[in-house]
Amino acid sequence: MPVKRRKTVAGPDHRKSKEASRHYNMQQIKSKDTSIELKLRKALWAKGYRYRKNVRELPGSPDIVLTKQKIAIFCDSEFFHGKDWEVLRPQLERGNNAQFWIDKITRTKERDDEANKKLMFLGWTVIRFWGKEILKDTDTCVKVVEEVIFDNEMAKEESFDGELSEEDDDGTGLS
Repeated sequence: MPVKRRKTVAGPDHRKSKEASRHYNMQQIKSKDTSIELKLRKALWAKGYRYRKNVRELPGSPDIVLTKQKIAIFCDSEFFHGKDWEVLRPQLERGNNAQFWIDKITRTKERDDEANKKLMFLGWTVIRFWGKEILKDTDTCVKVVEEVIFDNEMAKEESFDGELSEEDDDGTGLS
C-alpha cells in the first residue's frame, strides 16, 4: 500500500529568498475569523447577543451583524485599513513596493467609506473598531455596541410616540 505524503507548507526559511518569505507571510493573513473578530464575537456572545458572521448579502460583508438591531460591525486591522494614514503613508513611501501598498490601502479606505454609506442608506447602523481597540479593551467595545443598541431602541420609541401623537391630532379623539 503506497504511503500518502502530506503536502507541506514552506515557512520562512533563512535559505529561501526574501520574496518567498514575504509570500508565505502574506498567505497567512486571514480575512475571516481573525483573532480580533473572535475576541469581540466571544465577548458579545457571553453578553447574550446573537449575531451572524461575514454576511455577504450586505455591502462590505460586515464581520459581525446583529440582524434584529440592524447593526453592522467591522473589525479593521490598522495597517490594511489605513489607521493614522497621515503617519503611515510617508512610512510606506520609503519602503519596498511603495506605490502598490499606497494604492491598495487607499482603495480599501474608499471601499470602507462606500460600504458605510450604502449600509446607512439601507437603514443600518455601522460600527467600526480598530484591532488594537478590541485587543486592549474588549469590554469598552461591547459597551459601545450596547449603547448603539440602546440609542437605536430609544429612537424607534420616539418615532413611534411621534406617530401616535400625530394620530391623536387628526380629530378622532383616540389616544
